[in-house]
Amino acid sequence: MTIKTGRTVVRKVGGGVAALSLLLAGPSAAQLATNLAVDVRAMSMAHAVTADPPGIMAIHFNPAGLGKLRGRRMDLQFVGVDFGINSEFTAPPDYNVFGFSDDPVVCADAPDNGADFCREFRTGKSTVEGVSLYIPILNDGVDLPPGPLLAGPIPSFSIRPPGSKFTFATATYLPMAAGLYRADDDPGNFMGRRMALERITYLSPSVGFQATDTLYLGASVGLSYQAVMLETDFRAPNELTGFARILDESVCAPFKGESNIALDLILFGICRPEEGLGPFKNLASLDVAMDQRLSPSYNLGVLWEPNDRFAWGAVWHSEAKVSMTGDFTVNYSNATEQTINGIGGSATGAIALAVLGIPSSVGSSETGLISMDLTMPAHFQTGIKIRPTERWQFNVDAVWVDYDQWDAFNFKFNKATAVTALARLFSPGSTPTRLRFPLEFQSTWNLAFGVQYDLTGRLQLRGGYEPRASAIPTDRRNPMVPINEARYYSLGLGYKWDKDTDIDLAIATMRSRDNIPANTSTLGNSEGIDNVVYNPYAGLDIKTETTINMVGLAFRTAF
Repeated sequence: MTIKTGRTVVRKVGGGVAALSLLLAGPSAAQLATNLAVDVRAMSMAHAVTADPPGIMAIHFNPAGLGKLRGRRMDLQFVGVDFGINSEFTAPPDYNVFGFSDDPVVCADAPDNGADFCREFRTGKSTVEGVSLYIPILNDGVDLPPGPLLAGPIPSFSIRPPGSKFTFATATYLPMAAGLYRADDDPGNFMGRRMALERITYLSPSVGFQATDTLYLGASVGLSYQAVMLETDFRAPNELTGFARILDESVCAPFKGESNIALDLILFGICRPEEGLGPFKNLASLDVAMDQRLSPSYNLGVLWEPNDRFAWGAVWHSEAKVSMTGDFTVNYSNATEQTINGIGGSATGAIALAVLGIPSSVGSSETGLISMDLTMPAHFQTGIKIRPTERWQFNVDAVWVDYDQWDAFNFKFNKATAVTALARLFSPGSTPTRLRFPLEFQSTWNLAFGVQYDLTGRLQLRGGYEPRASAIPTDRRNPMVPINEARYYSLGLGYKWDKDTDIDLAIATMRSRDNIPANTSTLGNSEGIDNVVYNPYAGLDIKTETTINMVGLAFRTAF
């Protein structure tokens, strides 16, 4: 099957929920990369800057810091990001799905060699080819050539009128931006062949207020664009599709393509299709795109700096209510289409499908409208700045993100389809036009550390370290969201060009590795007959490794 922008999600057995699981994983993956590449100076300090906000981008990190700015200011930032997402799939001892082990992801045997077991196993390897972006005007994705993604100049402006205690500012920045595409034969395509995830804050009216000589308050409003694009293939290696293959290759072999009353009564028309289902077959392809043009949020901050040696700050990033709408298209594989229509074409099969609330026939594709109400989690950060000597400065922040509210994602369709009818059988709380996908994410706390050394009156050296906790429970980890526990490292420098101009440079890397043994994740490799949504690598051991490398240049000046 294939699913297109905003279309319903369907596969033969539990496929509907599978597609939706991939949709929700997109926002998850991007949101789990909170704060990355928003500001160059913050990048170099591992984002431990709540008590030491970085220029105009205090708008994001602590708008109270705007109260320290004077006159008219402008920041221009340039950022380059390169990333690698690699996955490995291996077969553990005694691997099989209902007696079959010839999975092309891990089997090196020649295809269609007449055997239903694998003689020689290999390690299936998946890698990302390059970056894909969703372009709002085109309403389509664009694949960029392999290599780093460069963005800039990204502007921000502030002004504090003479004699005023208020500083006003606005900025354009990307709190979420991720996208990728894989080769057509990549084994990772069952968890996303092409996708783009974007949240672009195009306007952020903000104000900082100097309440006293030591206390500052601030607030900002972010007006953002949110989009999700996904193209992916589907399969369902489980007991049900394994049993379907046995029926197709053993029981139905003598009756292929035939139809008579006896066969229909006994086998529910399962032998009618010329091509049957199997655990390792591609059942469908999905193409979905959703967006929201205006998604507001707000930040509130406080900064207390009693002297030059110490400061404390805190910022609250509100949750953001997102209501995305779009289209979807599902294109069914020949085997899926023939199987559903074959069962529906028999008297007993049609009755069975009617009892389950499933249509008795489908076309080669289904299209429609899809919508999703999503809450981007609230985020709280507080920290201190300490200068024990004239040259050394240490920052420590504590970071909390409310992923606990991602208990489940809910999708709405403009009509009932075969996909939603099938998916609701495997997703409690769903209806023919609504699907609920359970996530059970958990809120996280972590610390971040930054250090700065004033080498001269003009040159500062910086470094940072942030060990990030995982919001994804162990039994929900998968290659689609390959950022779990992560380690962030950064270096940078600041140079004062003149009394009004500063230049910041930074390099940073974040790495996350995960090992998902077979049958330990219900969103990746579970073998249970009741875990058809969504486990495209059921029974396989999975390893993932994600590396995100970043460089940045910021030019800050008065005008």
